[in-house]
Amino acid sequence: MPNNISHRPTVAQIDLDALASNFHSSKNFIGPDVKIMAVVKANAYGHGAAQCALRLEKEGVDWFGVAIPEEGVELRKTGISLPILCLGSFWPGQEVTLIVHDLTPVIFDESAARSLNSVAKDANKTIDVHVKIDTGMGRIGIRHETAEKFANFLQTRSNLNVQGMLTHFASAEDTASDDFTNLQIDRFDQAVAAFKSVGHNPTIFDLANSPGAFRHENSRANLVRLGGALYGLLDDIMPQSAKMPPLKPVLSLRSKIAHVKNIIAGESLGYGRTFMIKRDSLIALVPIGYADGYHRGLSNRAYAIVKGKRAPLVGRISMDWTLIDVTDITGVAVNDNVCLIGHDGDEEIRSADLARELDTIGYEITCGIAPRVPRIFVEEK
Repeated sequence: MPNNISHRPTVAQIDLDALASNFHSSKNFIGPDVKIMAVVKANAYGHGAAQCALRLEKEGVDWFGVAIPEEGVELRKTGISLPILCLGSFWPGQEVTLIVHDLTPVIFDESAARSLNSVAKDANKTIDVHVKIDTGMGRIGIRHETAEKFANFLQTRSNLNVQGMLTHFASAEDTASDDFTNLQIDRFDQAVAAFKSVGHNPTIFDLANSPGAFRHENSRANLVRLGGALYGLLDDIMPQSAKMPPLKPVLSLRSKIAHVKNIIAGESLGYGRTFMIKRDSLIALVPIGYADGYHRGLSNRAYAIVKGKRAPLVGRISMDWTLIDVTDITGVAVNDNVCLIGHDGDEEIRSADLARELDTIGYEITCGIAPRVPRIFVEEK
């Protein structure tokens, strides 16, 4: 390793100005009367929850959504003061955490409601909750047919206030599933009516994720949850025909060449000898591997960008290293920049491009970038 590299150069660069641009572009597309919840769970889809949340709070977002209370606590520790919804509810023993850190839980079962009400009563508090309705996702949430029964149960829990109700779409991005999405909306409306009929007065109605907010105007209600849209990750989610606000990628994954070597034709590269050299080649070693979240399944399939040109990955990606063939790129040397996600010159690699090779989606690519890869935040404002 060259002495003039004092720190490992592999980083995920986060463009906070692009994040802000995506927020405003989405809000303008959706309309001024709908509030925006920024979903920053899973470390903001791998982008860095604390820094992304601080910028979005500054830009005027209304709510934050996290998966678990621990994520909400971390936001509070960074100084976030906006409402935070724990989309995955909470686990037994976390009731006090919710109260101390002013976190709003999603509720979808009697046991959690009962325990939270008991702790709230002991603390002489009334806790706002949001009720999750399963309208067809088949995941968490009370079945839509049982909404009235659950509403009656919550009426006996006087230290809980049903502030909001929400659901989650199964396939709002899919034009072939539009009838099912509309059915989910109808089921949600019926559940809301059931809650109101027994005396609850929710004020927040939250159905739409990013695809729902963009494709189904009738699902916007008064709050939408934006996740993938904020991070510019809808390339492989939304149909090409969908009307969309302009969105920018927020994350780029970059490193530098640590070593170059000449390999003679007929030799092999990497574990398992999966790549055989057919010509004398110049091979560059890049300090990134599957322990960084750069997936082993990309071996011999993906590309990197060096000096504005594509260089194929060769050999099997190992835990800490990736090999690229730079034979056809003039003047490659140690310390040259390597772009694995992002753009360099006229070339660009998106998370969706890597996802396509792995039969997944861009969300998994960015979420999978390991904690040992530093997030470097850039902004002009």
